[in-house]
Amino acid sequence: MSEDGLEEEWSLPPEYEIEIGAEPLDRPARNSVGGRPYFDDDQEWPHCFCGEQMTLFFQLDLPEDVRYFGGEHLSVFHCARHSATSEPVTADGRLVPRFWEAAQPPLMGSFWRVLLQRDPGIPEPDPEPAVRALPLSLRPFVDGHGPYEVHFKVGGTAAWAHEAAYYRCACGTDLAFVCQVPQDHDFEVHPGSPVQPDVFRDDTYRLFLGNEVYLLACPKRCDPAAVLPVNAH
Repeated sequence: MSEDGLEEEWSLPPEYEIEIGAEPLDRPARNSVGGRPYFDDDQEWPHCFCGEQMTLFFQLDLPEDVRYFGGEHLSVFHCARHSATSEPVTADGRLVPRFWEAAQPPLMGSFWRVLLQRDPGIPEPDPEPAVRALPLSLRPFVDGHGPYEVHFKVGGTAAWAHEAAYYRCACGTDLAFVCQVPQDHDFEVHPGSPVQPDVFRDDTYRLFLGNEVYLLACPKRCDPAAVLPVNAH
């Protein structure tokens, strides 16, 4: 109740639609598809279990009012040599320790990495070589969760395509929603880039076989990589 005795209006947590620009980036940008990634001092460009450098699909600064993770830098990496879905690995009701490195059957290890960093510094000297660098912008909006209205967004609540999925981090904290990527979302690549397996076009990449992606992260921030991609199959 408020001081005047009236019940306060319930409000949804802030959320932002992610919009991709059309003009190629020719400079470092913290909000980008592809481009030059930003890392904290103790982070490095992730590598797949196969040894290949992972592809930077997109990165952005989360607005300060995004619940739990406002002000942090989100980066999403995925190996271009592998096309598969994310398969969370749990034990005793929790994700296994360092779940972001766990094997993803039938693969022998993890082929993705998602980072939430507090204070990334200067950009890497070399840009992401495959995904075409484009600017990202964030627009405040309200997701009505209506039929066929799946948005590329951060914050708010997940618009689950099927039943909601809940996971507990290895540290014991329930994961919270960060970001959603729609089904069949294409990321343009430079001509001559390696072709991603099991996709319909040679000039684009997709995350997790093009399945809808929900990024859930540990609100206690037990590790910058404690972010789980969940797919709607």
